Amino acid sequence: MNKWIKIYVIFSLVLISFMSMAQQQRFPKPEFGSGYTQPTPVTPEPRSNTLEYSDVFVLLLVLSIGTWFAIKKRSRKGLMWLSVFTLAYFGFYRHGCICSIGAIQNVTLTFFDPTYAVSITTLLFFLLPLIFALFFGRIFCAGACSLGAIQDLIIIKPLSLPGWLRSTLGLIPYIYLALAVLYAATGSDFIICRYDPFVGIFRMDAEFLMIVLGIAFLLMGMFVARPYCRFFCPYGVLLSWMSRFSKWHLTITPAECIQCKLCEHSCPFDAIDIPTGDKQQKVKKWGVDRFLIYAVLIPFWIFIGGFAGSKVHPWLSKVHPKVYLAELLITHPEAKNDLKNLDVQAFLSAGKSMDTLVQEASVIRREFYYGGWWVGGFLGLVIGLTLLSQVVYRKSTDYVPNKINCVSCGRCMSYCPAKKT
Repeated sequence: MNKWIKIYVIFSLVLISFMSMAQQQRFPKPEFGSGYTQPTPVTPEPRSNTLEYSDVFVLLLVLSIGTWFAIKKRSRKGLMWLSVFTLAYFGFYRHGCICSIGAIQNVTLTFFDPTYAVSITTLLFFLLPLIFALFFGRIFCAGACSLGAIQDLIIIKPLSLPGWLRSTLGLIPYIYLALAVLYAATGSDFIICRYDPFVGIFRMDAEFLMIVLGIAFLLMGMFVARPYCRFFCPYGVLLSWMSRFSKWHLTITPAECIQCKLCEHSCPFDAIDIPTGDKQQKVKKWGVDRFLIYAVLIPFWIFIGGFAGSKVHPWLSKVHPKVYLAELLITHPEAKNDLKNLDVQAFLSAGKSMDTLVQEASVIRREFYYGGWWVGGFLGLVIGLTLLSQVVYRKSTDYVPNKINCVSCGRCMSYCPAKKT
């Protein structure tokens, strides 16, 4: 017995020593003799592996509890208080990082840059909400997303938007997703993190314009429910794809629908499908012809989109630092004398020639040319399928949540007078 106690003590001491070394900086801060003061980081310091895994555990716990509230307990109040916890923990305490939405870029960069490896915690933050959405719908949006929580809690008098406007604005998340993947794949920028409208509020240290953007979204969200989630969030695109196939999705009624219509206007996100009637029966007759036309035009939309994307690649590539620097020095050679431009001075001090910089920028711009074809083709496919969906006839006899757009907030459940049988 004493032998095992000694082994346990030694193992514990080794583990504690390892964890303490893991929390130290890999490279020590440089020593400056000129009175230089180390600046305070503007982003959160890296956390130890233990604390990062605790974040994953909290996410898994929140997703599990949210599933229980939405599917089994059917409690809107439970989902609301769960989102309050999420806002407090993942929002203000963790400063919006790690974020499942921004993890799109880390995963993308892993595929295209062999020198970059995504951490297991970031990968889990990316995959877990998608796995839950595949089986239970968009539970992540209901109670595990701090960006969704801060918007959901300030809804006062939501307005119902026309269908054509929702369909048009619904294309923006696809554009955002495509650009985020393109810029991450080329190593240009993580635009989802850079232009997150709420992370500045969580950290209280963002640029003034980003604070204004976040406040503008919140003010808009009082009347247009969850504007960022519905019309900007790129991760929502992936969640909607998964949720489409969910087997155990949130339902309005726990039993048979009695057609009372009380839930019809309860959803602030216009995500309830109403029963089809005679009007839809008539639409079905002429919808077949349009369906065939729109289906035939999909390859055309893909080509047009890809061609347009390839044509705008010079403009898109300017986001990459090397392309921007090369164009700046070619069009404005006097910029070499600008001592305040740190990018220019860093390039000059590195000893690289202009020919090398231009060659590297040309290679990157070529990557954007092919990336433009893929991005444009993807958006063309989305436009074609969106038009096609407008003429697809779906027969429905009950009031049911739309699996693609429903964020499983549970508001509609409290309006249903039916009792569980």
